Amino acid sequence: MEKNKIIICPYEEVTMADIHKCLEMGFTTVEDIKRLTRVGMGPCQGRDCIHIVVDEISKFNHIKKSDIELMHIRPNLANIPLKALMEHKK
Repeated sequence: MEKNKIIICPYEEVTMADIHKCLEMGFTTVEDIKRLTRVGMGPCQGRDCIHIVVDEISKFNHIKKSDIELMHIRPNLANIPLKALMEHKK
């Protein structure tokens, strides 16, 4: 199958070709690839696609997956009370 037809992140429409282009340009961290392609920035926040990016980085650089730093998760700045969400829905 062609790399441009393999969808890695359906939410952001990132293909395997997009990932490989980043790697070939010298961007070899999950954070770099995330910022260039938006992979992992959809509603799933990377739960469905980042492991594929890590696999590709591992293969491309001939390193163990455990040596690859995952993307930074940035939590909310403040807690949101459930009541506020319920009221907003009305």
